[in-house]
Amino acid sequence: MKPLLPGLRTPAGSPPMPKKKGWRRFLSLWDQIAMYMPLVMMGLLALGTYWLVRNTPTFSAPEAARQVGHEVDYFMQHFTIKTFGEDGKLKSEIAGAEARHFVDTDILEIDQARINSVNMNRQLTTATANRAYSNGDGSEVQLTGNARIVREASQDAQGKQTPRLEFRGEFLHAFLNEERVQSHQPVLLIRGSDQFTGNVFSYNNLDQVAVLTGRVRGVLVPNSPSRPAKP
Repeated sequence: MKPLLPGLRTPAGSPPMPKKKGWRRFLSLWDQIAMYMPLVMMGLLALGTYWLVRNTPTFSAPEAARQVGHEVDYFMQHFTIKTFGEDGKLKSEIAGAEARHFVDTDILEIDQARINSVNMNRQLTTATANRAYSNGDGSEVQLTGNARIVREASQDAQGKQTPRLEFRGEFLHAFLNEERVQSHQPVLLIRGSDQFTGNVFSYNNLDQVAVLTGRVRGVLVPNSPSRPAKP
């Protein structure tokens, strides 16, 4: 066996040195694997993401709010509803043959309605109609079909007399808290013995002013003279 270098001899009994050819093949194979390592890592990441998506629990989306329709949520038959003021005294009373409440508008539709209202001066006002539409707190009422509102005669603390007042028509819109009545349809106004008609009507009890427009007619009845006392 020839020495590896001149003047250098292999000691007797020592193993032969490893071949470099096998090491070079390993390095070459590692270089080839390293070239595809990013692709392998991306593939593993995609597979992991897919697995997470498939196995992640799904939560149902919150149910969309139900759109409220024009529906009746409760009804009453042969009923009476009373409201009282802070002093405990009767403020209003609503009665009827049947009533239906609509949830979307908070309107109470009443058949054969009868509504009594008492103002701060304890004057009684009564409204009747074939049908009435009242808002949630009863402060606003629309009367249709043979509508009639009557405020009874009264006398204040100073002794001033207020004659009986009545409104008649096919439609009357009453604002009870504001003591107002109005209508865009013909109305008959009766004050004591006097009568007035008009196509458009409005009345404010606080000002005690009535306004009639459009073909207004009136009948004034003079007060009968007092008869002289018999001797």
